[in-house]
Amino acid sequence: MAVENYENKLYNLLKKNNWKLSTAESCTGGLVAASVVNISGISEFFEEGFITYSSRAKVKRIGVNPDVIEKYGVVSNETAEAMAIATANTANSDCSISTTGVAGPNGGTREVPVGCVCIGCSVKGKAFSTRKLFKGTRQEIRQQAAEEAIKYLVEKIEEVSA
Repeated sequence: MAVENYENKLYNLLKKNNWKLSTAESCTGGLVAASVVNISGISEFFEEGFITYSSRAKVKRIGVNPDVIEKYGVVSNETAEAMAIATANTANSDCSISTTGVAGPNGGTREVPVGCVCIGCSVKGKAFSTRKLFKGTRQEIRQQAAEEAIKYLVEKIEEVSA
């Protein structure tokens, strides 16, 4: 399914459930929010987006527990879930998307290589996460991560609201 279709599907699910959406992005730097606002009428459902690039911003702006980052690392499923939950709580939204990863070309390790992105989402208080490994340039990795994040949230909303 094309990205535009997931954007539309997300809009339709938000509208059907009358749910509010929020985002917290690190490595994608606002690309998820930018994709979401491609849909006309989304302002009825999109509350707000945060770009929390540093660990400090994740703690200060959206309320991620610093112990989670310390214990599991900033690029981890646990941190992605904590970001999603904290974002939904901060924005008072029904669902949220979060991204944290290494877009490269530098900064990767053996455990967390360049292209590793953890995507989190919160749907009505339930947290989910997935870890993906993307290939390409920095921009390609960021774009793939943003697209996958929207797709992942759509899948989880469908599961929870079924």
